[in-house]
Amino acid sequence: MRNTLKATTLESKFPLLSVEHGCIVSKDADITVGFRMELPELYTVTSAEYEAIHSTWVKAMKVLPDYCIIHKQDIFIRETYKPDTDREAMSFLSRSFERHFNERPYLNHYCYLFLTKTTKERSRTQSTFSTLCRGFIVPKEIKDKEAVSKFLESVGQFASILNESGFIRLEQLTDGEITGTDNEAGIIEKYFSLSQTDTTTLEDIILKADEMKIGDNHLCLHTLSDVEDLPGEVATDSRYEKLSTDRSDCRLSFAAPIGLLLPCNHIYNQYVFIDDSAANLQKFEKMAKNMHSLSRYSRSNQINKEWIDEYLNEAHSFGLTSVRCHCNVMAWSDDREELKRIRNEVGSQLAQMECKPRHNTVDTPTLFWAAIPGNAADFPAEESFYTFIEQAVCFFSEETNYRNSPSPFGIKMVDRLTGKPLHLDISDLPMKKGIITNRNKFVLG
Repeated sequence: MRNTLKATTLESKFPLLSVEHGCIVSKDADITVGFRMELPELYTVTSAEYEAIHSTWVKAMKVLPDYCIIHKQDIFIRETYKPDTDREAMSFLSRSFERHFNERPYLNHYCYLFLTKTTKERSRTQSTFSTLCRGFIVPKEIKDKEAVSKFLESVGQFASILNESGFIRLEQLTDGEITGTDNEAGIIEKYFSLSQTDTTTLEDIILKADEMKIGDNHLCLHTLSDVEDLPGEVATDSRYEKLSTDRSDCRLSFAAPIGLLLPCNHIYNQYVFIDDSAANLQKFEKMAKNMHSLSRYSRSNQINKEWIDEYLNEAHSFGLTSVRCHCNVMAWSDDREELKRIRNEVGSQLAQMECKPRHNTVDTPTLFWAAIPGNAADFPAEESFYTFIEQAVCFFSEETNYRNSPSPFGIKMVDRLTGKPLHLDISDLPMKKGIITNRNKFVLG
């Protein structure tokens, strides 16, 4: 029996043209530079340090030209611990310790940052004009070569501002890391297979009105794309009650509940769209006048006019940059029953941030497509909301899971969240960082 369903090849719909000199070039002539990010470890950052990280992000974004997109992608994948028992001269205790944790599940975190230069026309495209909806894509030519060189210059400044902060480390992705090599899969291939292991197979992608599937995995998507879904106020960090006491504070970033504290396979995408700020404010001025003239017909028009006035007053009083923002949490599972539990879990974590959990069933394919590394310019404009850079950065997740100490000397400990074993230096490294001034210890077991 012949399959009558509409099917097409990934090649015909693929939005990316090539990768050259570390830049991803899309078929619509958008240029993207990708970075691998290293964030501070969980529970190790103070409130003042979160403030410093926040102001570094704001400073870095202000050097980027108009019609740029900042796309931060945090990928959280459940993996199992593989013990290292092949080392020579391992004692019986060390080998037993490693074997005890064999195949222990834990949530691994991978963080990427993509900076895209697009055009005024592309930044306004709706979901109906996504590359997914077009029959074929005719590659465009990059006309303004000067704009490209200016963008690459500003990307260099952006990266150096973040690297100099001492909290975040950026490392630019090479051509091989993006597209993959003969021996290793690239980040684009890994994204399509919802995995970060060295995968080389691409599974069928099924896009329907009510569900999206990649292989056996069903996707569910929660979005923050409307001002009405957001909390009354946002902050750089929040108090984590479980590890705080009356006298001590344990701080986490504002978006931590949908980061490492969400214990399932998921991708947290954060977008900031830098348009022409002056043109945005001018548009709001015009909108405020229209609302005022229609206020006699409806009280809501008068209230909207007051809100717009407040936004404009903030912008002009403090010299703030008007931007658009969007965040989404993409979770998946191969078991429908487990997916229901995950959907509720994501909703409750969003509610902890005082956001209204909105389960998006309509735009899952287009938002999945826009989150392809280097394809942020294909993002549907109607899914974003207007805010300022300072507020948009508060939705960035700013921590990663614990890492092994680089020094060979140390003791064995386990991760506080998942119980994954860690190698920790409690003498030399803290001395070097200035956390401690002597090596005296008091151990209470």
